[in-house]
Amino acid sequence: MNELSQVVYIVDDDEAVRDSLALLLETVGLDAVTFDSALAFLESYDAVHQDQRQSCLILDIRMPGMSGTELQQKLLEKGSDLPIIFITGHGDIPMAVKAIQQGAMDFIAKPFRDQDLLDRIQQALRLHAERQDLSSHKKETQSQLETLTPREKQVLECMLDGKANKVIAADLCLSQRTIEVHRAHVMEKMAAPSLAQLIQRLSRLDD
Repeated sequence: MNELSQVVYIVDDDEAVRDSLALLLETVGLDAVTFDSALAFLESYDAVHQDQRQSCLILDIRMPGMSGTELQQKLLEKGSDLPIIFITGHGDIPMAVKAIQQGAMDFIAKPFRDQDLLDRIQQALRLHAERQDLSSHKKETQSQLETLTPREKQVLECMLDGKANKVIAADLCLSQRTIEVHRAHVMEKMAAPSLAQLIQRLSRLDD
């Protein structure tokens, strides 16, 4: 994984904070894109969302207009998978804890050590990579499911219920040989080497 595949978004109304954070990230080879308000970031969200790089969001919790926690809620409504690290003042910690309960990855209280923030950013980037992989696998599995015929989907449902071919044949009023053929087609189309792995992949669709 190279540096160009990663980007850190910074949202803070304090220009000095934005500049210092961007400079810090530059020193470790990370791209930074800064925004002076939560609304400015939200207006750019479609472009951010389409950016395929691994990324995270450093977000000030208290800002004029839309607060950091309000932006978090807007992103949740959009189904964003972007890990959020909140920057908080001492009095904001209860608010930050609530934000974590609602899905934020972490918070860091001012004043903080640069290395502490960098460590959290690396954790966030790894988390986003994992989320991207999971999302990619889900899309692939969903696409494979759509290639199944209605009958193959029926057979798959029975397979997931743990039914033997003989039982499936009786339930669907088909010959056992026909079920074996349908079952083979299901496994081939789903690119699953075993039923256990197929079950595992399908269970991830609900994650």
